[in-house]
Amino acid sequence: MSRLPDLAERIDRLVLRHEELARTNALLNEQLQSVTAERDSLKSRLAAARSRIDALLDRLPIEKATPGSAE
Repeated sequence: MSRLPDLAERIDRLVLRHEELARTNALLNEQLQSVTAERDSLKSRLAAARSRIDALLDRLPIEKATPGSAE
């Protein structure tokens, strides 16, 4: 008969552990969403910066190399 209380205690510990892991998982999912949103924002900013740099490069005059010029 002593096995039944032991089993009940183990089940209680498992339930508590499950609840703890569920809370941890929820927190990790929130952090993941936050970091994913930050990454997406940074990727967007990077693309915009690249676009501006490309536009500036297109505005630069093109110099043709002449024979004997040092490059």
